[in-house]
Order: sequence, then C-alpha cells, then structure tokens
Amino acid sequence: MSRHVAIVTDSTAYLPPRTMERHGITAVPLTVVLGDQALEEGTEISARSLALALQKRRSVTTSRPSPEVFAETYRRVAGSGATGIVSLHLSSEFSGTYDAAVLAAREAPVPVRVVDTGMVAMALGFCALAAAESAEAGGTVDEAVTAAEKRAAGTYAYFYVDTLDYLRRGGRIGAAQALLGSALAVKPLLELDGGRIELREKVRTATKAIARLEEIVADRAGSAQVDIAVHHLAAPDRASALAERLRVRVPGLADLHVSEVGAVIGAHTGPGLLGAVVSPR
Repeated sequence: MSRHVAIVTDSTAYLPPRTMERHGITAVPLTVVLGDQALEEGTEISARSLALALQKRRSVTTSRPSPEVFAETYRRVAGSGATGIVSLHLSSEFSGTYDAAVLAAREAPVPVRVVDTGMVAMALGFCALAAAESAEAGGTVDEAVTAAEKRAAGTYAYFYVDTLDYLRRGGRIGAAQALLGSALAVKPLLELDGGRIELREKVRTATKAIARLEEIVADRAGSAQVDIAVHHLAAPDRASALAERLRVRVPGLADLHVSEVGAVIGAHTGPGLLGAVVSPR
C-alpha cells in the first residue's frame, strides 16, 4: 500500500468523476428526501429528476451524511494506505455535514483534519483539488489544509435564480429578502459571502441579470490566471452561452468547467439556476 495524505469531500463539490479518480478524491454523498424516499446524491437521484419533481411541486428536502457514513469512509481510506486525511466540506451554514465529519474524525484510525470551507459546488471542488495537488506533491496534512484554505480565500461564487422561493423554503435566505424580491418582481443575483448566501443585487429582468452576472465574474477574474466553473439546473443553453462569453472575456482563463448542479443544491435553488465560480490559481 502506498502511504499518502488522502482527500475526502462531499457530493456537493460537483467535481467531474474523472477528476476525482485522477486525484484520488473521495466524496461522501448527501441525501435528498423526495416524498418518503431518501436518495443518495449522485447515485440514486439525478439533477434532472430533481428538477422535474420541483416543477411538479413535490416535497423535497435534504439531509447530511451520518457520522457513521463518515466513519466508514475514513476507515476505508485509511485501509488504502493513507497516513492522514483532509476532509473538506460545504459551508456549515448550509448543512450539518461538517459537524458529522468532526464527530467521525474523533474515532478515525488515522489523523483527520476536518475543514469547513465556507464554500459549495465547484467553489468547494476547487479547494479539494488544491488540497489533492498539495498531497500529490508530498505535502503533509497541514500543508494540504493550508493549500485548500488559500484557494478558498480567493474564490468567489455568484449565481442567479429565477425565484428566491426555494431558498426561503429551505431556510437558506431570509424570508424578508425573499418577500422583497417577490414584491418588487425583480430577478435576484446572489453571492456566497462568509459561508452564507447573500443578496448582492436586484435586477429587473432575467436577461439583464444574466448579463450582470457575466460582468461581475469577468471583473472579478480580471487578468489573473483563474479557473471558472459555470453551474446550472435545467438551463444548459444558458450555461453554455455564458461559458462561451466568459471564454472570450477572461484573458487569464486556465480551466473552464460547465456542469449541472446535483440534487442537493438544486433542491434549494430550483430550476433555472445559473451560477459561476471564480477561483485564482
């Protein structure tokens, strides 16, 4: 067995499967509860199925992995030869996933550092990649954590949703903000700030909101070397068009990822989501 520092994250990182395999990253799945069915994200429910359920106004909630699931993951990873584990997760403001991982880490057979990245989606994924690259270069657990935290500090996530109702129902945004948006018939632009979802701007139409999203991302990227991820839910044409415009507008673009978010994030944003993550190298 090779001795190494292993990287664990969760299913909301939305890393491409080939990328995870290449870097040896393990993802612990969160759960989507659809009616009376509990389904693992990524294997038992697709984003498309989730979008259809939301459009039919079916009851959808989400739940964290149990500490037992994390404990089994840590045992399995340690059994593969890991001498230490860095476990990187979505913001604790959104989910109890971080807390479950902390509980499991106490009983792990090797040292585990659990990190609340304050991120989600590919903002979390880029942190996991930074940690994995550090580990591959022979870095220690502490060095991998430092690499992830440095990446998180420079990473920004912005997104547009057709309605704030889904975020309000899940408690991810304040009722007052959601009601204000509905009352004014505006299209909200949101950002990830301090591990929370905050309302950044209110724009009158979807077309203007998406144009403004593009402008914000391009300005944030500037001329630095950056990776960008464009996310969507049931809006592939919007995502492809935004990605192509950013490819032209961002001179320092390194990697550009375009993907549909999974069921967990989709459950809280609803169909029509369009988001972008900017992460400097």
